[in-house]
Amino acid sequence: MKEYPTEKIRNIGLIGHGGSGKTSFAEAILYSAGVTTRLGRVQEGNTVSDYHPDEIAQQVSINLSLLHCEWKDTKINIIDMPGYADFIGEVKSGLKVSDTALLFVKAVEGVEIGTETAWESAKEVGNSVIFVVNKLDAEHSNFDNVVSQIRERFGHEAVIVQFPVNQGANFDSIVDLIRMKILKFSKDLSGNYTEGEIPSELKDKAEKLREELIESIAETDEELLNKFFENGGLTDEELRNGFINALAERKVFPIFCADAYHNIGVKPILDFIVDYCPSPNKKSVEATLKNDSAQAIKLNYNSSGEPVIFVFKTVSEAHVGEFSFFKVFSGTISRGIDLVNQSSGTLERLSQLYVMNGKERKEVQKFYAGDIGAVVKLKNTHTNDTLSTKTFPAVIPPIKFPEPVIQFAIISKNKGEEEKIAAGLHALHEEDPTFVFTVDNELQQTLISGQGETHLMIIAKRLKEKYGVEVELGEPKIPYRETIKGKAREQGKYKRQTGGRGQYGDVWLVLEPLPRGGGFEFVDAIVGGVVPRNYIPAVEKGVRDTMAKGVLAGYPVIDVKVTLDYGSYHPVDSSDLAFQIAASMAFKKAFMNANPVLLEPIYEIEVKVPEEYMGSVIGDISSRRGKVIGMTAEGPYQVVKAYVPQKELYRYSSALRSLTQGRGIFTAKFSHYEEVPKEIADKIIAEAQKQKEAVEEE
Repeated sequence: MKEYPTEKIRNIGLIGHGGSGKTSFAEAILYSAGVTTRLGRVQEGNTVSDYHPDEIAQQVSINLSLLHCEWKDTKINIIDMPGYADFIGEVKSGLKVSDTALLFVKAVEGVEIGTETAWESAKEVGNSVIFVVNKLDAEHSNFDNVVSQIRERFGHEAVIVQFPVNQGANFDSIVDLIRMKILKFSKDLSGNYTEGEIPSELKDKAEKLREELIESIAETDEELLNKFFENGGLTDEELRNGFINALAERKVFPIFCADAYHNIGVKPILDFIVDYCPSPNKKSVEATLKNDSAQAIKLNYNSSGEPVIFVFKTVSEAHVGEFSFFKVFSGTISRGIDLVNQSSGTLERLSQLYVMNGKERKEVQKFYAGDIGAVVKLKNTHTNDTLSTKTFPAVIPPIKFPEPVIQFAIISKNKGEEEKIAAGLHALHEEDPTFVFTVDNELQQTLISGQGETHLMIIAKRLKEKYGVEVELGEPKIPYRETIKGKAREQGKYKRQTGGRGQYGDVWLVLEPLPRGGGFEFVDAIVGGVVPRNYIPAVEKGVRDTMAKGVLAGYPVIDVKVTLDYGSYHPVDSSDLAFQIAASMAFKKAFMNANPVLLEPIYEIEVKVPEEYMGSVIGDISSRRGKVIGMTAEGPYQVVKAYVPQKELYRYSSALRSLTQGRGIFTAKFSHYEEVPKEIADKIIAEAQKQKEAVEEE
């Protein structure tokens, strides 16, 4: 395998709304570059990129896929990323190691919610961005309308580099403003084209748009702008150098045309990637030194520097083990090199290095700074880990994964498989950090959380396929809490005589509510030793134990102040146990007389939807007992903030997608506890009582 120095490497990420043609474009690249001998089709399930059985069955990308090809003596690493919100974690991972993002926009639908999300993710990591208006063969394609939307949403730094001549069913020609030629593509899927003079009827439009392009480039640099005014334009060399710098610095975002399905427009974009897109060493990355985390350093992709690699994705393959996908941020990585995992401190040997095309791998000896590859069978390395040397313990900042938006409880279909389930869930989390699982001891259930219902359905499917355990997904139990709104004072007296030494404990407790979030406060107000000092801890323990088990419906008690103000004891029969029981009795009586209530967890949600769906979304939030707390406009979108009870958020992501035709997204985070409405609380308490009686009968 040929070795590529840093300046001969381009790292591109394919992003955009679901169904915008990213995988088809990746196939067209591989075919055009001679990597494959036929164009793979998503519909036929034979693409290099979407090779996982789940992807073939659903005809959507679920995992990021690592591909590469050579074009004009340059290695292009391609990361094809999913477009659906459920798999946003894959986008975050892929963009972390891309230098340029190709952001796909459909020629009919234009800017969609997934386009916006992808743009924000690219902006977050500082990727250069190229817009690709794809599917220009579709009926009702409207390039000018899409360009207007792009500029409206992402700024006038978006500049037209190409425009289509005959968009629609017969689309085969593009005017290229850098070459000032018309490119006519053959219909044989080869991607080949002929260059010709721009027809006279398009000449004025082309010259006007080229002038706009040159002006946009000139405005990104003071020196260029002066030359532009002095000479009335820029030379081809000045335009090219200015374009390269402006693209690398995110000062311009070029707009290209394509019909990836028929391999139209792909080869000129490949030319542009090689000629204009930044090689890794055009950018630098912030890092820290582990032995001095306050010391920020810059890594400049220097191949002769100390080796530093970052693992951005972990993939588990049957019969092979774990693949770690990595990017070289510094130095040169050779087969057999030993590096330190800066998270775990373990030494890892990189014994086999590979380049990937989907599931196909080819062994290589060496990677230079800026390149992307894979290594197998690292002992203790996972996504977000940095491997570097003992003498230069550099650490790359981790990928920021989004918080989960949906949660299910999992129920094992077969008893005794808890350990297998836990091991499988742990391995799946290593592969996909946006999938999180917790074992809730309070509610005695295992909870899995993720980015959407489809996301978690696939996790359950993989648990069965890879680890042989079947689970069902169900509604999670809600972690209700109990508290009081009033004040009460009650006695708890425990007295038992059974022949020998008896039991005696007597306490009076005052219960008062604390503000929400106040927790628990225990006050010893005993005067004159009516309860001896050595029994006070036992009283507090009795109170705490009772609070943990709950009084109303078996849920923990919170936000209560308990004062021990009186009591009595027996010099022989009193004991720690007697005072614990007495305290529990007093607490229960006082709690029930202090206006007890049930509390439920409230989440703050933020919903982003196109304006036309606002009414439906707000109506749905109200039906879920939600309270809207704010609305703001973001271009054609509205962002609604609301408080919604956790109980009402079950399967909300699916409901939102249904309400908005897949164009709504949301985030959710725990906010606070609030009182449950009485009619709902009564049902919960009655159900808890029924379950308690059933357990007692058993």
